[in-house]
Amino acid sequence: MAGRKRPGAASAWAMAATALLCGAGGEALAAQTPRVLLIGIDGVRPDVLAEVPTPSIDALAASGWYTARARTTTPSVSGPSWSSMLTGVWPGKHGVTNNNFTGRDYDAWPSFLVRAERERPELATFAAVDWLPLAELPEGGPVLPDAIDMRVVLNGYDHGWAEGDAEVTARAVHHLGEADPDAMFVYLGNPDETSHRHGSIGTEYRDAIALADRQVGMLIDAVRARPGFANEDWLVLISTDHGRRADGGHGGDSPEEMTIFILASGVAGADEGSAANPATAGWPPPGPADIVDIAPTALAHLGFEIDPAWGLDGRPLGVSR
Repeated sequence: MAGRKRPGAASAWAMAATALLCGAGGEALAAQTPRVLLIGIDGVRPDVLAEVPTPSIDALAASGWYTARARTTTPSVSGPSWSSMLTGVWPGKHGVTNNNFTGRDYDAWPSFLVRAERERPELATFAAVDWLPLAELPEGGPVLPDAIDMRVVLNGYDHGWAEGDAEVTARAVHHLGEADPDAMFVYLGNPDETSHRHGSIGTEYRDAIALADRQVGMLIDAVRARPGFANEDWLVLISTDHGRRADGGHGGDSPEEMTIFILASGVAGADEGSAANPATAGWPPPGPADIVDIAPTALAHLGFEIDPAWGLDGRPLGVSR
């Protein structure tokens, strides 16, 4: 986007990362345009993820930052969990405690995409989802409203969840090739719905996770194929909203339901076997993390100061605890 404005002062998070990179190509990286791609895969247990062949996710994790010990919301259901991931605050603030989204207050606690639009309208934002309540709700806005520059909104129950995820991925890949996005959120719902449908975490669920990994690979390939990729500093974040029990259910406070994974990786240097990952250079070793840390991490990478007045409960993953 021609004439894009950038903030005059980088955040402490960004300044620390840039300082660590200087002397090793850091000068070039510091001039790159920061961009964020958040991929949300619904209902993935980290211990099951570790057992499924997922080469795309594994390559990102191998050279990036990964924890399988992060915590989600109480209750461990999609409405509050996705709301917390996208806004950076717990349900006590955004008000969503169920999948009906009653009590929501996204005006006061917007998603990171909406907050980016409010603070710097010149940023180009994108969201693609096939779980309808994330983008369409009666009597009040959803967490991903039409204030976002480009939205792809499908209904997985109508399309079929595997088909819906395939279309969401294709539309996001097309956008990466044809547009100039600064911040993106792509939602994949098939693993969760497959586990619910079969009442297990068995073969069908694992196949759905493997399919989601292939879709992650398509998105990463599309990022790398961008004409301006050499001048872009992409941070890829991948996470899930909740775990699940062996019977496919969730919503309780057991470790299997409450534990999620979070992955953060640059795309440059994230090829399998590579140890260099400038986007997460200087980050502390993976440790305790929460679902509310994801939105602040995205905002910090985009160059925002995390204003205490925003009242965020999370903090950027690259900041020592």
